[in-house]
Amino acid sequence: MSKTVIIGGVAGGATAAARLRRLDENMEIVMLERGKYISYANCGLPYYIGDVIKSRESLLVQTPQAMRSKFNIDVRVENEVVKINREEQTVEVRDEGGRLYKEGYDDLIIATGSSPLKPPIPGIDSEGIYTLWNVDDTDQIRNLVDTEHPRTAAVIGGGFIGLEMAENLHKRGIHVSIVEAQNQVMAPIDFEMAQMLHENIDMNGVELCLGDGVSSFERKGERILINLASGRTIAADMVLLSIGVRPNSQLAKEVGLSLNEKGGIKTDKTLRTSDPHIWAVGDVIEVENLVTGKDVMIPLAGPANKQGRIAANNICRLGREMEEYDGSLGTSVAQVFDLTAAATGINEKTLKGMGLAKGRDYEVALINQKSHAGYYPMAIPMTLKLIFGLDGKIFGAQIVGQDGVDKRIDTIATVMRVGGTVKDLAKLELAYAPPYSSAKDPVNMAGFVADNILKGLVQFVMPEEISDKMVVLDVSEDVERSVWQMPGSLHIPLGQLRDRMEELPKGKTIVTYCAIGVRSYNEARMLMQSGFDDVRVLAGGAGFYKTYYSKPEQKEFDKELDQTEVEVREVPEKEIKILDCCGLQCPGPIMKVNEALNAMEEGECIKVSATDMGFAKDVESWCERTGNTFEGRERKGKENIVTIRKGSQVTTEQSCQTAAELPQGKTMIVFDGDLDKVLASFIIANGAVAMGRPVTMFFTFWGLNALRKSTYVKVKKSFVEKMFGRMMPRGTGKLKLSNMNMLGMGTKMMKSVMKKKNVSSLEELMEQAKQNGVKLVACTMSMDVMGIRPEELIDGVELAGVASYLGDAEKANVNLFI
Repeated sequence: MSKTVIIGGVAGGATAAARLRRLDENMEIVMLERGKYISYANCGLPYYIGDVIKSRESLLVQTPQAMRSKFNIDVRVENEVVKINREEQTVEVRDEGGRLYKEGYDDLIIATGSSPLKPPIPGIDSEGIYTLWNVDDTDQIRNLVDTEHPRTAAVIGGGFIGLEMAENLHKRGIHVSIVEAQNQVMAPIDFEMAQMLHENIDMNGVELCLGDGVSSFERKGERILINLASGRTIAADMVLLSIGVRPNSQLAKEVGLSLNEKGGIKTDKTLRTSDPHIWAVGDVIEVENLVTGKDVMIPLAGPANKQGRIAANNICRLGREMEEYDGSLGTSVAQVFDLTAAATGINEKTLKGMGLAKGRDYEVALINQKSHAGYYPMAIPMTLKLIFGLDGKIFGAQIVGQDGVDKRIDTIATVMRVGGTVKDLAKLELAYAPPYSSAKDPVNMAGFVADNILKGLVQFVMPEEISDKMVVLDVSEDVERSVWQMPGSLHIPLGQLRDRMEELPKGKTIVTYCAIGVRSYNEARMLMQSGFDDVRVLAGGAGFYKTYYSKPEQKEFDKELDQTEVEVREVPEKEIKILDCCGLQCPGPIMKVNEALNAMEEGECIKVSATDMGFAKDVESWCERTGNTFEGRERKGKENIVTIRKGSQVTTEQSCQTAAELPQGKTMIVFDGDLDKVLASFIIANGAVAMGRPVTMFFTFWGLNALRKSTYVKVKKSFVEKMFGRMMPRGTGKLKLSNMNMLGMGTKMMKSVMKKKNVSSLEELMEQAKQNGVKLVACTMSMDVMGIRPEELIDGVELAGVASYLGDAEKANVNLFI
């Protein structure tokens, strides 16, 4: 009967023990753990402190008693291995009473894990400074929070544990400062992606000190002073260290096993060390990075569990060949306040550190997509960064968003694991239903964009790559530009570009941008096919650009502890209208606010909720530009809620000036394609323009049929689009009455009566409207949905989006929906 001794009883060790027993009922298995607990959920510890996980017992995945009874494993807690004797194949153990004894083995598994780093900073061992690594640490910190009720805390380090602890301490009502020596939190992702986390951390009222390390700690009364390298001092009631980890490899070092420069135990692919009877798994070993092929340290629970299983298989000689652990992608995910951040593979910092250059050795696709179908409630934006080689090989991916991030990073990691390329991302057939995804999933979209880059159809520019030598072109609508515009940028909305290309200089680099990048890509393609040689698209759009250059606000908690994080002036609820913009992506919320305020009386208030992370800042700027009053903002769950009062307090003189400048325009949305309704629309339009009023008619969905040419136009369409075209009326001559149509007889009677009464036909009314300057606008979104091409529309029709209509509606005092 063989005997296996396991040193360490958490992720890798406990998994190996259970697997060994399932493979060999007769093997003697001894697990030696120096702590009191085995197989506990160390990733859940911060959430127990934050009272998200209510039960302490739920953290204990297995107990020593359960392991003994279920698996017949000799589990010995508070038994620390102090020495390995390789020649005689024994370990020396100190039990809970301090007695030393020896334990023999045939095979030994080292699963000693890692420990928190405590660098030699003066005062680091002061009272009130903690680390979080095991159940004992958790009990100590939880008891402190429950009984001492600290008001302030400082978290040193912006890695996974540091951010999770900052969030959970914040949930307990503690004002938190995060101190990170690097210029960003969460090292696995690149700086521009981390900026979204920085912005959100700041929005949640947590102080973020970046690029500023700790020079010393000093205990002063009941508080701890954290002296930073910049000369600034932060005072806190408690400090949590989360600076990093080191492998617990001292036993291996003393016995002469091969280690790397960081102290990680070297193993072969079967997880056997330089001693044929000793195996090692988990945080204590080095592994191969699947992308670079280099040996690295990846202290994650997922790989540790898989390694424990493989080591057990090989000890039991399961199968004809030894099983191999072929490396890790380092796939990780973390909740950071309102956001989820995930990564797999390597980041761009790593590639640059290897001497590789963007455009020469690799490319980057950065896109902004929604978590599920945009028309289904609570569709929330996510930003996805894909890094890939010029041959399509995927080097890594990073995603930041509020929902659906985990399944997308897992999908990309799976494709990487099987050696797939960006083309495979585009080909993936993924489950789709409106609450869960879109017909073109964000992963598919990343593949499409990457393929476009490789084919030379688009070139992206990151925010930091923009220079004053480039011409920056804003393709958004007027209402969006009133919120924010890039300094020095030109403005040509997408629908006007074909007629205004002469305004752009040739021979220069042109960078197009819009809210998220979709329209700017369309405009870039238009320019590239019209003689402009160097056209690029701003990656991630305007929202990403603003986030990239945002800076966290420095907070003085000592002075602000009694103030609320966000002030919202109280307005009686009965006076407030509610507008739900959750799920809409920029600029959707702003447009809906603009439309709603147009229908409100001066002084009325509206409360708007939106999931778009940049909405609160955008709407405040918009209020300043449009003369409305921003009453305040607050955050509830995933929603940003703002209160706006229409108009502002003005003097009598200003009021008179404003009255003289009241909007006089007339706008109407023509939604229906019924003959009588379209007739009424043009009669009203011609009457208004005859009075000298500017008129805009916005045709959407079925109303577009009135603008179609009566003759067939040959254009390339999909099967579904062709079917749509055949089922819908082509032009005014095919429109029918909404009532009393009577298989077409009523329509003919109506036209006959109109002719006898000398009433202009619809065709004549439309021609009069165009001659008199009525603006006819076709909704590009509806055209795309219904498969209508620009070539199929009558002459004189402009193509634009909702924002263009809203811009005109803002200048109007009559808005009709027909």
